[in-house]
Amino acid sequence: MTTSNTPLWRRFAAFAGCALCLAAAPAFAQKDFPSKPLMLVVTYPPGGPTDAMARTLAAALKSSLGQPVVVENRAGAGGNIGAEAVARAEPDGYTLMFGTSAPLAINVSLYRKINYDPVKSFAPVIQIGHLPNVLVVNPGVPARNVQELVAYGKAHPGKLSYASSGNGASSHLAGVMFNNLAGTDFQHIPYKGTGPALNDLLGGQVSMAFTDVLTALPFIKSGKLRALGVTTRTRSQALPDLPTVAEQGVPGFDVSVFFGVVAPAGTPADVIAKLNHAFADALQQPSVRKTLQAQGLEFAGSTAPQQLEGFIKSEVVKWRDVVKKSGAQLD
Repeated sequence: MTTSNTPLWRRFAAFAGCALCLAAAPAFAQKDFPSKPLMLVVTYPPGGPTDAMARTLAAALKSSLGQPVVVENRAGAGGNIGAEAVARAEPDGYTLMFGTSAPLAINVSLYRKINYDPVKSFAPVIQIGHLPNVLVVNPGVPARNVQELVAYGKAHPGKLSYASSGNGASSHLAGVMFNNLAGTDFQHIPYKGTGPALNDLLGGQVSMAFTDVLTALPFIKSGKLRALGVTTRTRSQALPDLPTVAEQGVPGFDVSVFFGVVAPAGTPADVIAKLNHAFADALQQPSVRKTLQAQGLEFAGSTAPQQLEGFIKSEVVKWRDVVKKSGAQLD
């Protein structure tokens, strides 16, 4: 307490102390959170699977949070533009990112310079799940499984090629990992997007591709493409009878696009806990689960923030080695 008799320097010190407390307030508990709409940043354009999943979850969150969640698309530089914006945002829980493998694990090794760190710049909220990939070949390739593909490739070096959606894309790096682990030399043919890559695969201009199950499934069912193996550690719910690549003699092969929600580093722990609870509740809603599964998502085994934190760290290390071996580097 200060009075008119309190020395001026003591009154100034008390005022300064109060000002510091107010300035530091966002770092402490926010019992009224959220008191306004939230923003969920998607680092890709509207219309793709990432955008669709984010919008499904955003619509379901209002019942838990009591506030609308607005999806904002900030595309460019492989996801770096949106990631940088979230990393710089106020750490108050109102700006989140629906992150994927590229900005949260691959880009830190792929790009010569990025203005954020996938581990240090974000506070993990929840791991959502992953979108499995599948190794598909043109029916003209004389291989019915991964073992036959590897044997044929080694017997005919330089003959087989794989399409990707571009240098440094997960569909490119999957082929690099496969060559490293299987001892093959499949040639990489980059395209400007998944559509053109699949068009040439269907036409026989390239031999194979590592693409997401959801995109490949209609072509597999029609017989226009032959599925040889799922690229994840476990089999896909969409193709339960198809063995994984690892099961078929390429141990350690594990490629998918993962999804997780992060906030800016420094977001208060109680806010992270409330967000985690809200997302976990949304993921348990039957209608939400049905929609996300139809969009190709396979759910994570744990919804704890620590699970996502550890997973991001391990993915950064994994993809650092693959990117180095690929020789890919982007500005």
